[in-house]
Amino acid sequence: MSRTVFIKDTGTAGKDRTRDFYGFFLGVIREKGLENEVIPVRVADIGLYNQGVAVRVVPDNFVYTRVEESDVSLIVDSIKTGEPYSAKQVKPVSKQLRIVLRNCGVVDPESLEDYIAHDGFAALAKVLESYTPEKVIQEMKASGLRGRGGAGFPTGMKWEFTRKPRSDQKYIVCNGDEGDPGAYMDRGVLEGDPYSVIEGMIIGGYAIGASKGLFYIRAEYPVAIERIEKAIRRCHETGLLGNNILGSSFSFDLEIRLGAGAFVCGEETALIASIEGKRGYPSPRPPFPSVKGLWGRPTCINNVETLANVPVILHKGADWFSKIGTETSKGTKVFAVTGKVKNSGLVEVPMGTTVEDIVYGICGGAMRGKQVKAIQTGGPSGGVIPKEYFGTKVDYESLQKMGSIMGSGGMIVMDEDDCMVDIAKFYLGFCVDESCGKCAPCRIGGTQMLKLLTKVTDGQGTQKDLARLEQISHAMQKASLCGLGQTAPNPVLSTLHYYRAEYDAHVNEKKCPACKCAKLIRFVIVQNKCVKCGMCFKACPVNAISGSRESGYLIDQTKCIRCGQCFEVCKPKAISRS
Repeated sequence: MSRTVFIKDTGTAGKDRTRDFYGFFLGVIREKGLENEVIPVRVADIGLYNQGVAVRVVPDNFVYTRVEESDVSLIVDSIKTGEPYSAKQVKPVSKQLRIVLRNCGVVDPESLEDYIAHDGFAALAKVLESYTPEKVIQEMKASGLRGRGGAGFPTGMKWEFTRKPRSDQKYIVCNGDEGDPGAYMDRGVLEGDPYSVIEGMIIGGYAIGASKGLFYIRAEYPVAIERIEKAIRRCHETGLLGNNILGSSFSFDLEIRLGAGAFVCGEETALIASIEGKRGYPSPRPPFPSVKGLWGRPTCINNVETLANVPVILHKGADWFSKIGTETSKGTKVFAVTGKVKNSGLVEVPMGTTVEDIVYGICGGAMRGKQVKAIQTGGPSGGVIPKEYFGTKVDYESLQKMGSIMGSGGMIVMDEDDCMVDIAKFYLGFCVDESCGKCAPCRIGGTQMLKLLTKVTDGQGTQKDLARLEQISHAMQKASLCGLGQTAPNPVLSTLHYYRAEYDAHVNEKKCPACKCAKLIRFVIVQNKCVKCGMCFKACPVNAISGSRESGYLIDQTKCIRCGQCFEVCKPKAISRS
């Protein structure tokens, strides 16, 4: 019996070093002549985080972490004998409920047969055999599934709105163009379980009356694109796409479009413009895409995570799904937890799970003995939630009450060394860079806010500047054309609300409590602690430190560029930072 080996470099999810390790693993397999017995597969998630290179062998379910190249030969030998390689074996303990990620690290993403063996396309067969499009929509409405792309609009209702208009052609679009900093939920699903998203699109196309579907995937995801392309070809070869699918009267086809690299194209009208070959500008609504979308035809746009839920809902039933989560937020949510946290990675939990359970229970808290200070949810469109509010449940309404949003599922953990003013400036700078510039509130308002925040972090801000920040924020929220401009002020408003003392320290005392804002930092050598080793003198890149090992050293504040090199190299901790 052949074995499949899933390989994930969980410590460097964003850098994708898996390609090199995968190649080495494949080379060892070939050297041992086991190409037909051991199949290595690159994946973005197997449910283990910050454990170096992680490997899962199925169907034995042997799991290894912190795998080095020297371990690979022994692991391959153990696969052949059927006995585990005990040196790096672990027993994974999961506090998650994996619905969207149910097949990631379990099913070979390039094998249609493996997907079918795990109930793949059972929902599609059930739908085409015994469900009318209206019944599919009713099931989706009964399930309570809401869009996982950020807005949380009920999926069944969106499908119903798209089914109602009469048209010679309708489209369903999968939005896989995630652009939030630190987010890679879509990538994980597209790489790890492409057939589930395709099955969800076919079912969605049947429900709304569409004969054509399009994947819109960011071009920076080459493995995801490659696997979707292969999956589409295999579905054509087996009659799961094309004319008269599974012997029914329903015909449906899929193709891929690559994202143009613009964050604003995550907004559905800008996405449509991009697919049509135009610049990714958002358009006023109404008309909504459900009535007039791609090439003027009714179009339904769902994100990757939403569509991956569809097959399992229709296979197990709306009643099963609706019992998971909260009264208004059903099912599970996938988060990409990153930042200053011990165990970063993709986490899938039932709606209603607390932030504390995710940050501490699953991800292990802050790194290097630091204290967690806050989290940011919803990416540049979201807000911060301080540690004292970690009892907050992760559902649409609870996060909104806290001044944040669910978003597509980014969750960045910050520790005590993070400056909340600097964090707000970072996210606002991202939104300013990614603004399409079409509407004045976003184009001008964002730029003015960024200038004000820069004044504050440079030690030149005033209380009037803080009042001005709030004023512009509210104007952008009310007047911006699309969600980017409407939500761009969220990080500023939430940090002003919860961390006003930090803003006041920057403005009134000209100090950064977290010592992050370079122009507000002062490095001084504490003479009674200094051992005159000269390490700071050697490390300074601008010769701002003078003196000798005999006389001692001093920092010239007029020359110091606040790079912190002296602070880092001083072993006796004789340099104070304030």
